[in-house]
Amino acid sequence: MADAPLSVLDLVPVSSGSDVAHAVRNTVDLARRTEEFGYHRYWFAEHHLNPGVAGASPPVLIALVAGATERIRLGSAGVQLAHRTPLAVVEEFGLLDALHPGRLDLGLGRSGKQLVREYATAAPRPAPAQAANGLLIPAKPDFGSLARSSRLGLAFGLLQQPGAESPGYAEQVDDILALLRGTYRSAEGLEAHAVPGEGARPQVWILGSSGGQSASVAGHNSLRFAANYHVSPSSVLEAVDAYRQAFRPSDELPRPHIAVSADVVVAEDDAAARELASGYALWVRSIRRAEGAIRFPTPEEAAAHEWSDEDRAIVADRVDTQFVGSAATVAARLRQLQEATGADELVVTTITHAHADRVRSYELLAEHWNR
Repeated sequence: MADAPLSVLDLVPVSSGSDVAHAVRNTVDLARRTEEFGYHRYWFAEHHLNPGVAGASPPVLIALVAGATERIRLGSAGVQLAHRTPLAVVEEFGLLDALHPGRLDLGLGRSGKQLVREYATAAPRPAPAQAANGLLIPAKPDFGSLARSSRLGLAFGLLQQPGAESPGYAEQVDDILALLRGTYRSAEGLEAHAVPGEGARPQVWILGSSGGQSASVAGHNSLRFAANYHVSPSSVLEAVDAYRQAFRPSDELPRPHIAVSADVVVAEDDAAARELASGYALWVRSIRRAEGAIRFPTPEEAAAHEWSDEDRAIVADRVDTQFVGSAATVAARLRQLQEATGADELVVTTITHAHADRVRSYELLAEHWNR
């Protein structure tokens, strides 16, 4: 299998001792540098009420980075539709497309109470397994406490108007596609034309972490699909299989097209990379505890934390599937991921405390991969 193109997923992380202004400036710098290194896409995830993650608005971040870069594709991974309307999404990306045509990826993701409940109540995977090529498919952790978190309820409440109920995800995706194509009709038969937006041609992607609705919506609509090994490694194979089974060929996309994400940290050697990645487990713990992602800790701060068995268990799947090491070590594991999933593209996300180490990680990986 030929090497897949590499792309970047950026959460705009905030390090301990730093602030949002530095995080945003670091993102603009990283986008410029990864364009130089030859990365294919630069995507932004959407997160809210996280002190250590400043990526609250992918469209705003795309606008900031688009003016500072020239060629690299820019996109959302993804826009959370539970608290957005299709018209707002299409108009925002229409504005971006007006100045940067041919560079945009519109990634659409599910969010909200229904998604959290669905994921938390999914059947557990009893024990770690290995894909045919040795890729780790870990046990699924227990997310019951996360689904019941009052903090998540607060976030959902702040993101939506009082009493608002989102339409179904498939319906929202249908409306976005119709508004982009200029074919929208209301239930009463009324036309609506989104200006800006109508006629814009971003690549539309669906983001998914399981073999559920996201995978089927992507397949039925002949859209590209991004599966999140870095978020839910236990269900990545289910997600890509469900997408392929649901896929309907179209003139624009005659065969399934899949990107798969992974957390990676690369340094000059394996030991140095492990040191840089040592804050990751504590950062994941804050997310899994529904505390909101903390500012990314230094290795010293991470080493000072006293771990309980319960805490270790809730981060094990993420820690065990983070690819950490030299460029050769990480590239070998990325090839395992590509072979196991049949991915056409790979998307890597890297967080280290120091910005320079993060840039160097992407540089080392690109140098090795592109050879």
